[in-house]
Amino acid sequence: MTLEIIGYFLALFVGLVLGILGGGGSILAVPILVAFFQLEPQNATVYSLFIVGVTSLFGAIQHFKAKLINLANTLLFGIPAVISISLTRLFVIPAIPHTIHLGNQIVFEKNTFIMSLFAILMILASIPMIRGQKEHATAKKNRPLMLIIFGAIIGLISGLVGAGGGFMIIPSLSIFMKVPIKNAIATSIVIIAINSLSGFTAELFTPHLKLNWIILLGFTLIATVGLIIGLKLNHKIQSTKLKKGFGIFVLLIGIAILATELVSVS
Repeated sequence: MTLEIIGYFLALFVGLVLGILGGGGSILAVPILVAFFQLEPQNATVYSLFIVGVTSLFGAIQHFKAKLINLANTLLFGIPAVISISLTRLFVIPAIPHTIHLGNQIVFEKNTFIMSLFAILMILASIPMIRGQKEHATAKKNRPLMLIIFGAIIGLISGLVGAGGGFMIIPSLSIFMKVPIKNAIATSIVIIAINSLSGFTAELFTPHLKLNWIILLGFTLIATVGLIIGLKLNHKIQSTKLKKGFGIFVLLIGIAILATELVSVS
């Protein structure tokens, strides 16, 4: 019970990070659910999809009211992502073998391989955010094909690791589409809500799925309170500091995940 109380306290931090940075909720929620609520990692990703999806949906409503969201970008990103994440959860994950061989010497377990790939992508995505670029007042003209491709890729990654994809959505919009960081964060939260809730819906068709709704709803409610606090803080932080802070956060989490997975292999 003591562990669960700590876990619920950390749920507030999950929402806080999501509100300030527009991503990172799933990255934090999954290990918290495993460590403090004794959930199996695969089940924790299902819980994470619901928690982050519902919390992000509330945040998306607030950002729509503030007129920070480009609806065209959101749809071009979001629709391919929804399709991709659903197909990934239903067909790709079951098709991945339990052990993956890279040559004759290197052998990964399925979860280790996925999480290591996830961590490497996080590290790569963080670098341009930390280095910083001049903030643009307006976004570049829409490039529909690029947005569709990024949406599909992010949906695939979200489906594999049970994450909303904010760590890739924000750099994609900020760097490639020159979207101001606060608008990118707002758009990210909308897409995370779509991705996560689509992934959770797909999981409901999985046989023998059992959910502890007390944990699920309690964690979600507390995370939503954290998100409300995070949104208020987001408005007070300068854009350049917000971008660099997001990059540093993603880099540190990526390194931590990669180190953990490499230790488990050795």
